[in-house]
Amino acid sequence: MTVIRKAELRDSKDIQHIAKVTWNATYEGLIPEEVQTNFLNMAYSDEMMIRRVEKTALYVAEMDKRAVGFANFSNVDPQTGSAELAAIYLLPDYQNRGLGTLLLEKGLRDLSDASVLYVHVEKDNESGKRFYEAKGFTLVDEFTEDFNGHPLRTLKLALDL
Repeated sequence: MTVIRKAELRDSKDIQHIAKVTWNATYEGLIPEEVQTNFLNMAYSDEMMIRRVEKTALYVAEMDKRAVGFANFSNVDPQTGSAELAAIYLLPDYQNRGLGTLLLEKGLRDLSDASVLYVHVEKDNESGKRFYEAKGFTLVDEFTEDFNGHPLRTLKLALDL
């Protein structure tokens, strides 16, 4: 049985594990391993997990009572109506089963005041681009950013709500 639910602090270790496994699988050959490790240690530290749980819209996807994915949305900016999908990650064995769609739909329902949802995707992340394009996201910007000392070609995509 699949459950999409609000994350709790007790989910932190599972979310940290999912982020690491998914990042390593997705960005192998695209982002150096050391850069990945540095980013994951910062972005998914215990302190950051507390912030994510308490201050953002963070959801866990469970299958058979096991956390297999998560999505993290920022709160809606009341002045612009914009929100951001900061992360949507599924363990490789659980991808292409509709869980990403369920996580996205849950976030969109809970961010009902948003008028646009943004997401940033590494340009060579083909599976990520296909997923977002299939959901109706469109390209609004392309740029190279300094990602922990590594030049990262990034696409900014938007979904009008």
